[in-house]
Amino acid sequence: MRNIDEIVSRMTLEEKAGMLSGADFWRLKGVERLGIPMMTVTDGPHGLRKQDDRPDHLALNESVPAVCFPSACATACSFDRRLMEDIGAMLGDECQAENVGVILGPGANIKRGPLCGRNFEYFSEDPYLSGEMAAAHIRGVQSRGVGASLKHYALNNQETRRMSLNVRADERARREIYLSSFETAVKKGKPWTVMCSYNKIDGVYMSENPLYLEKILRGEWGFDGFTVTDWGACCSHIAGVMAGMDLQMPYAGPLNDQELADAARRGVVPIEKIDEAVKRILDIVFRYADNHKPDASYDKDDHDRRSGRAAAESAVLLKNDGGILPLSAQNKVAFIGQYAVEPRYQGSGSSRINATRITSAMDAAKGIASVSYARGFDDSTAENAAELIAEAAALAADSDTAVLFVGLPGSFESEGFDRAHMRLPDNQIALIRAVARANPRVVVVLHNGSPIEVPWINDVQAMLEMYLGGQAVGAAAVDLLYGRVNPSGKLAETFPVKLSDNPSYLNFPGDGDDAFYRESIYVGYRYYDKKEMDVRFPFGHGLSYTSFKYSNLKASASVMNVGDSVSVSVDITNTGSRAGKEIVQLYVRSKHNGISRPERELRGFEKISLEPGETKTVSFTLTSRDYAYYEAQLDGWYAENGLYAIDIGASSRDIRASADITIEGAKPLIRPLTTDSTLRDLMAVPGSEPIMKPLMDGMRRSFGVDADNAAMGEGADQMFLNMIGDMPVHTLRSFASGGEPLDVEGLVAAVASLIN
Repeated sequence: MRNIDEIVSRMTLEEKAGMLSGADFWRLKGVERLGIPMMTVTDGPHGLRKQDDRPDHLALNESVPAVCFPSACATACSFDRRLMEDIGAMLGDECQAENVGVILGPGANIKRGPLCGRNFEYFSEDPYLSGEMAAAHIRGVQSRGVGASLKHYALNNQETRRMSLNVRADERARREIYLSSFETAVKKGKPWTVMCSYNKIDGVYMSENPLYLEKILRGEWGFDGFTVTDWGACCSHIAGVMAGMDLQMPYAGPLNDQELADAARRGVVPIEKIDEAVKRILDIVFRYADNHKPDASYDKDDHDRRSGRAAAESAVLLKNDGGILPLSAQNKVAFIGQYAVEPRYQGSGSSRINATRITSAMDAAKGIASVSYARGFDDSTAENAAELIAEAAALAADSDTAVLFVGLPGSFESEGFDRAHMRLPDNQIALIRAVARANPRVVVVLHNGSPIEVPWINDVQAMLEMYLGGQAVGAAAVDLLYGRVNPSGKLAETFPVKLSDNPSYLNFPGDGDDAFYRESIYVGYRYYDKKEMDVRFPFGHGLSYTSFKYSNLKASASVMNVGDSVSVSVDITNTGSRAGKEIVQLYVRSKHNGISRPERELRGFEKISLEPGETKTVSFTLTSRDYAYYEAQLDGWYAENGLYAIDIGASSRDIRASADITIEGAKPLIRPLTTDSTLRDLMAVPGSEPIMKPLMDGMRRSFGVDADNAAMGEGADQMFLNMIGDMPVHTLRSFASGGEPLDVEGLVAAVASLIN
């Protein structure tokens, strides 16, 4: 066991300063005389992008061959923590084989809207799902003695002006939506490192933000690894170190290191701050060195097969009218579209993997069924579009079923820029409509990293969402189309009917360098469900080739005190003729008058496998945090007393069973009282009635209201209280009767004295 404190005490100031920036593009510095090795980090998160020569951060140059697993946009739809851990473990094995100490990922940023060009790297619009999946990914990677780097912390929800953007969001939105996914990932995944985002929050760059790096990340969440900048996210290295930023990447040259050392000599940067950062970095460097397996290797074929299984587990059957799927091997089927032979299986940018192999749907169909093929469209050229479409329509007309492989080309969605719209390319839309005219039995297989508009939905009978399913996506698609695997994925994001429906539409990507998150906590289904708005496909939606019955919902208690927990169980039965998997979703819903809340919020999920006729019981545990909102006044979470519902469903809009629960024991939330406080605020303080009664009686006389005032009708007193309740206390000087000056300051002080 190394004594890191002793090693740091032997380092020169220049060596310490040097440890806080990289050695080059992908490596950390070592100190040979002290036995400190260099460590390599590399891009992820859905595959290993290790570059040996001509390194870059946008995948412009080639990397070593590695297995390309499904992107987060796909794997999130599996709702399967065990699957995510398995993918993470395979990534860890590949890192060991390539002597990589930390892989940069996963990305836990929220999908604020559908246009973010990097949405394919992120899990969900929902922070609970995003945090759970990110934590599982991290646990899998780190189970192999390799570190994960949770990114991009925080509020990095667009690519437009991402390196200069100033994000402005209210406190509830930050805590309940955008930070919550990172909180879960840190607490449950315990990542070795956390990577900051490029953007500012309230005018402060994340790489220099002590509120997020020190107070929240380390102080509140207990993060004990090292922080690292995104590549090029450092504005001021000195300010970053002072704020809790440990490692600047990539290497910015010797002058950068010397400036930090000189600042320490002048007392601008306390040497203790540098020492703390160096110790955190060395802890991770030695942790990897001690766990490194010099002879490590991995089975590329095995990882490829497991990648295909992950893609199949994650795919979402969006539509299946008339049970057109699964296809029969005896059917005369046409595969149409460029992506049937050249699948779009990953996104563009720093996560782009040099795949060990690529299996297309046409490759996978060999030996399963006899299919014919027409290209239909070509991403690389608009020429011959009409000719390609005509050939495809002719083939479709001569087939029992036409399967269209379409989606978004890399030029539409990538790191570095945002999408301009939600449509498929025009040539693909024309192809879909032409094929549907030629043959009504049309199945659409989608390859995309984010939701699309589907105005042609009534022209097709089935839609299978593969997202960006990794290098074995073609094999997974064929297994699903022909029923060798039963679809079991559910959407981790809402598909709106059209772009302008989404809650960020009026404020994305912002004006200049300012982005205001005016939709606040109402992101994704939280907005659509609250508005009772039609959507194309709701959050959590996904079909199966079998059916499931929900029954026997039980809660261990109907009343729960704050600080306690309640157990919830429900029985799920496979009522169909095929084995299948169901994702059981638990939502909580407020049923009392209180602070503004979404209609319902995801607080649990489990994926279970059931044979035909089989029943299993799914159990959950809820705590008061699951019912809480973030209260800025308390700088913490607060669960209001009142009645709530526990909703169990197959999606956010397919609730199968509900139970009520009452929360008790929360200390009343009393806001600070001033003369600007309202009468209602004062009357809400327990025990204030005797103090307020003389005043209120005088107000009644002044307004001519008493119990016998028949002119005002029944309920006159309550009507009176409703009318005056929102009057600030200071206005009582004008309305109180009696002619004597009213001591409003004294009144407020007397009521305030009742607050503990």
